[in-house]
Amino acid sequence: MRLLILLLTSFCLSHSANAQLATPNQAGLTFGHVHLNVPDVEEHARLWTEFFGGERLAIGSLTAIKFPNMLLIMYEEAPTMVSRQTVMDHFGFKVRNIQAFREKWEAAGYRLEPDFRGAEGQTNAYLTFPGGTYVELQEDQGLHEEMAGYHIHYRTEGHEELLNWYTELFGIEIRARGSIATTTNVPGMNLSFGGSNTPRAPTQGAAIDHVGFEISDLEAFCRELERRGIEFDQPYSRIESIGLANAFLTDPSGVRVELTEGLTKLYE
Repeated sequence: MRLLILLLTSFCLSHSANAQLATPNQAGLTFGHVHLNVPDVEEHARLWTEFFGGERLAIGSLTAIKFPNMLLIMYEEAPTMVSRQTVMDHFGFKVRNIQAFREKWEAAGYRLEPDFRGAEGQTNAYLTFPGGTYVELQEDQGLHEEMAGYHIHYRTEGHEELLNWYTELFGIEIRARGSIATTTNVPGMNLSFGGSNTPRAPTQGAAIDHVGFEISDLEAFCRELERRGIEFDQPYSRIESIGLANAFLTDPSGVRVELTEGLTKLYE
């Protein structure tokens, strides 16, 4: 709730021609944002802009970072746990050159885990941000930008059932990502689902607090979800002064999900 109410209180923002949300599908769905709880916003903002090439937006007490395919929102609050303890294990970027990133990142005193061959046959590596946000990089030498948002990765018992819940919620199809069969896509982002040998916690308050999806005609979409028996943590509401709408729900595994309409205005 505090995310959209506080975040979207101004339209006087600078915009990047390269950082755009993906074009919505025929149902009006595209990926929107990832929301983090971080111990030090200034440190995170510096890392996301200096090393990942994001565009910083200062909006009141909140800080947002724009990337191709996603908006990253940060709230300065000590996370209750690292992301790898929760169902929302990590999110990932495509990067044009992992070795160049590694040299710059490690020269600054940070650690990038060893390279490995990822599910799509590319060079991948993981890193952990201060506060416990786990991030995966996947090399794509044909990428037009240096970095672009690429996937979010759920890990939990019953991950196949969770995948089915998302495909039914959004009316999308299961599509393999390389060797990972249990994935699906929304415009701008792959949603990958894997198992876990240990119980995973809900996300609210953790390093990755929630993820968000942008939907055209959100009010009608929420009415349809209610008709189908979906319960909302925060029902559909509008902020008339800025023309924004949002709603919150929690998926069956405990991942908090925000639905928005109007987030694309940050990219105009």
